[in-house]
Amino acid sequence: MKTIKISLNSIDKVKSFVNDLTKFDYDFDLVSGRYVIDAKSIMGIFSLDLSKPIDLNIHTEEKLEEILKVLEPYTVG
Repeated sequence: MKTIKISLNSIDKVKSFVNDLTKFDYDFDLVSGRYVIDAKSIMGIFSLDLSKPIDLNIHTEEKLEEILKVLEPYTVG
């Protein structure tokens, strides 16, 4: 598992983020405080505080380079 920080500070960013993740057959979780939600769930994402960066847990070691490249526009730091 790998964890990265991402920022989803606009509705368009959330939509494109979910579209990008659904291309992969792996599990992704967003962690904000004590909340953990499925990163492929638009409704779940909007239940989080999107004003701050969020941790994204990537539950695979396969194709990690490819996944990180796709997630570059959302990555913080």
